[in-house]
Amino acid sequence: MCGRFNVIDTSGLQDLLRELGLDLSLPEGINIAPTEHVSLIRQQRDEVRLDAAVWWLTPSWARDQSQVYAMFNARSESLVTSPAYRVPFRRQRGLVPMSHFIEWRQETGVKQPWRISNDAGALAVAALWDVWERGDKAVLSCTLVTTAAAPSLQPWHARMPVLLSAEERSRWLDNRLEIAPGDAVFRSELKTDLVLQPLNRSISNAHDKRLASMQGVGDTVRLSM
Repeated sequence: MCGRFNVIDTSGLQDLLRELGLDLSLPEGINIAPTEHVSLIRQQRDEVRLDAAVWWLTPSWARDQSQVYAMFNARSESLVTSPAYRVPFRRQRGLVPMSHFIEWRQETGVKQPWRISNDAGALAVAALWDVWERGDKAVLSCTLVTTAAAPSLQPWHARMPVLLSAEERSRWLDNRLEIAPGDAVFRSELKTDLVLQPLNRSISNAHDKRLASMQGVGDTVRLSM
């Protein structure tokens, strides 16, 4: 799963955006949590654009903006069977750029947060989006797609976000192309080397938005492709 992440305007993220045809800087965010606004990249016709979206999918057909069901992550295995995901999977795919995502694992009886990224500090996570409209109100929202964790990452969590490689990003964004449920984009493998470091447990509180809280407090672990 992916329950928190950071966006820090690094040169790596700027390079990622330029590769997608966007010459701009991302709004920074620390310890971003579900229901907060995130930067969503999507392609409409031949234009790649960046919009602010609520990180908690509200399907267009929903009666209201409910948070009864956890809709901030979408399991790749359910994209064609879930009523909330099957239409967005066909024609409303996007990606969310981030510097790191955060996972927790049990260590000596407590949940220890870990910061996970690559050397560039630039990750592109597969997302689905939808627009919910009632009267004059229109809400763009999104969910992050997850898959089973790569074997080397399983000691930290059983799931991981679908990290799009440079070759996969344009294909994922092009909604004219069909992506099968068993596509290699969902494979449980690392597509980039990952760098992991434990963080202060204060970030378990989503209100902790301090950049200093994202500094590592222990040894770095490297996972290779």
